[in-house]
Amino acid sequence: MLDIQYIRNNIEEVKKNCVNRRVNVDIDSLLLLDTEVRTLTQGLDAARAAKNANAEAIQKAPKEEKLQYVEKGKELKEQIANLETQTEAVRGRFLDLLMQVPNRTHPDSPVGTDDTQNKEISRFKEPTQFTFTPKDHVTLGQELDILDFETGAKVSGRGFYYLKNEAALLELALIQYAMSVCVKHGYTPMLTPDLARQEILMGTGYQPRGDETQIYSIEGTDLSLIATAEITVAGYYRDHTFAQGELEKPKKIVALSHCFRTEAGAYGKESRGLYRVHQFSKVEMFIFCAPEQSDTLHEELRQIEEEIAQGLGFPYHVVDICTGDLGGPAYRKYDLEAWMPMKNDWGEITSTSNCTDFQARRLNIKHVNAEGKKEYVHTLNGTAVALSRTPIAILENYQNADGTITIPEVLRPFMGGVEKILPKK
Repeated sequence: MLDIQYIRNNIEEVKKNCVNRRVNVDIDSLLLLDTEVRTLTQGLDAARAAKNANAEAIQKAPKEEKLQYVEKGKELKEQIANLETQTEAVRGRFLDLLMQVPNRTHPDSPVGTDDTQNKEISRFKEPTQFTFTPKDHVTLGQELDILDFETGAKVSGRGFYYLKNEAALLELALIQYAMSVCVKHGYTPMLTPDLARQEILMGTGYQPRGDETQIYSIEGTDLSLIATAEITVAGYYRDHTFAQGELEKPKKIVALSHCFRTEAGAYGKESRGLYRVHQFSKVEMFIFCAPEQSDTLHEELRQIEEEIAQGLGFPYHVVDICTGDLGGPAYRKYDLEAWMPMKNDWGEITSTSNCTDFQARRLNIKHVNAEGKKEYVHTLNGTAVALSRTPIAILENYQNADGTITIPEVLRPFMGGVEKILPKK
């Protein structure tokens, strides 16, 4: 959430940023509503002050004059109730618009309207070349009896699946591997709830209600299934103020959770198999830091994501995400895309975002800086490993002509020494 005073002081810049990020929000109406809220609030404060003064006057007034003060008190009470109703309604419309304004954008982020304008900044290996016709992970999963989409659809619906045999071990190995890398870099391990209150989702920039939501909500409650542990980790420090000097060493957390996404509108080749599913596990990195630290820490998150991917050994490249493809909270975002033979193209497997103070303002997370003043912290997030798409990259890039799949060496210690996924006898 941007500071309203910043918006007032930088109206044209904010409007241009909204255009670049393909966000349709009426900034002029937002500012008018802000003025109306301020005016109503002043009127409400004045009416409350008058009511308090009138109450004191009743105590001091002669008996024969008390009745007129009592009548005036009733009028003021009704006036206050009307002003409170008006103020609440206008403030609600104001906050609805304010929540739609995206974060500022890093000056080096590419300006563009879609992912074709993302900028490649590094590459690890070239796309895998095969001496045989490769199969996609769905076919491999069926032939090797490690993935079961058909039963998943019968039990839970399309977009759900069962992991079996070595695929189940592969997921657990990826979790252990990613966790071990992150812990080595000083991240505190955490397991989070899979549910969060609506206010926490909104605080992190997710829309838990409405036609465009990607969130599963629990009917009759204010709870929703989380789309990422970013939500629950960010909420961990809601309404918290870090003491002076406490963030000299930033708070770094690596969290495992299940993730649930409606994937409304998913279709075509990219909805096949594991690429777009309704439930998966994910290991997520998250950082709370002082504002001056966030640019450097964003690069650290990218480097850790690359370290994990390079250990797994498949080809990937890193792209700097263009303005039109950034989510609302992100100031800058990098995606790591692995080569996926199924797509004959790169496919996103991790992302990392610097959200500056956008989420901290919504969640009221501050720290006391070196000057002894309270200011909002910066938050960052990065995927260590997503247990939907990373297995695609492994299964498809490590397949062999005989139908087996070689397990990357870094994962073998976590899989009891299994070196290959073999056909079942």
